[in-house]
Amino acid sequence: MPPPGADDTGSDRAGPMAHGAPQRENSLAATEILIVEDEPKLAELLRDYLKAAGYAAAILDDGAHALARIRERAPAAVLLDLMLPGMDGLRVCREVRAFSSVPILMITARVEEIDRLLGLELGADDYICKPFGPREVVARVKAVLRRAQPAELNAPPPLRLDEERLEARLHGVALNLTPVEFRLLQALHARPGRVMSRANLIDALYLDHRVVSDRTVDSHIKNLRRKIADAGGGIDPIVSVYGMGYKIDWDAGE
Repeated sequence: MPPPGADDTGSDRAGPMAHGAPQRENSLAATEILIVEDEPKLAELLRDYLKAAGYAAAILDDGAHALARIRERAPAAVLLDLMLPGMDGLRVCREVRAFSSVPILMITARVEEIDRLLGLELGADDYICKPFGPREVVARVKAVLRRAQPAELNAPPPLRLDEERLEARLHGVALNLTPVEFRLLQALHARPGRVMSRANLIDALYLDHRVVSDRTVDSHIKNLRRKIADAGGGIDPIVSVYGMGYKIDWDAGE
């Protein structure tokens, strides 16, 4: 059922060579979100919620057409289903990353698939597992668009990392990190807003490839959070993503 205020006139389905943009009524409406999903009811529900939030939205149900559309008329963000007929979401994401940094939110029906996607380092900006609430998807779209703003409009707190000395400073205050904590912060900070699985983080933390448990990562995260909070006036930019891992989001920590 469409959300209150959603415009339910017209399908807004984009053809492979669609041209021209719908009338924009505000700055958000000038931001088109491309929904690549072969379940019509789900795609239309997402479209309705995005439109209710003020965004323009277009729907495609085919990976090859989506790739052509992104090349031709770059959207502001892409909601990309993993399982698509023909060219699947994995291939679409890889090929898009060869020519564009458009924010991509991958959608999958299996939570266990998330670890494999993270391990493939596809370059997606977020991962969403079905079933999900459409309001959550809208919130995540807003978050990736905010992170994609020019650096001067969306600058994180001044964090300086000195890799040679393994020193980190936040607002000029030394964090006094251990070497493992430094590598943990460095790994997260290099991919702001993107989820890293515990397995990915372990590879980044222990250069000798030792075998450690996930609890070890959680312990280092706890210590890193405490030191960032002490230096940054109580902020906590490290976000736990249930069943997936961790990401750093300076906006969330404010």
